[in-house]
Amino acid sequence: MTQSLFEKIGGKPAVDAAVDLFYEKVLADPRINHFFTDVDMTRQRSHQKAFLAYAFGGMESYEGRSMREAHKHLDLNEEHFGAVAEHLQATLEELGVPEDLTGEVMTIAANTHDDVLNL
Repeated sequence: MTQSLFEKIGGKPAVDAAVDLFYEKVLADPRINHFFTDVDMTRQRSHQKAFLAYAFGGMESYEGRSMREAHKHLDLNEEHFGAVAEHLQATLEELGVPEDLTGEVMTIAANTHDDVLNL
């Protein structure tokens, strides 16, 4: 049986570590941190961890809002999307995720582009 991306990157502990480090980077970035001013970050991290477990094949379903729904009230643009992608890439590299798996994660992230930006 083929391992899911979720399993290949180290499962729940790896996703948890990645999400926590990722949000440290996001919250330190003045290009995008203002989007999180009034956000419950404990809840945000929990949602993100669940979404990534699903997106990486570690869960059969995801009960949260769609990407389009979750981001539609924000006035996001290419710069914002790029900043988030930059922090995701840096997080994966910092955590030592192999290049091929980082590529898979970044492809999944790129595929959310139009929904996140509500295009």
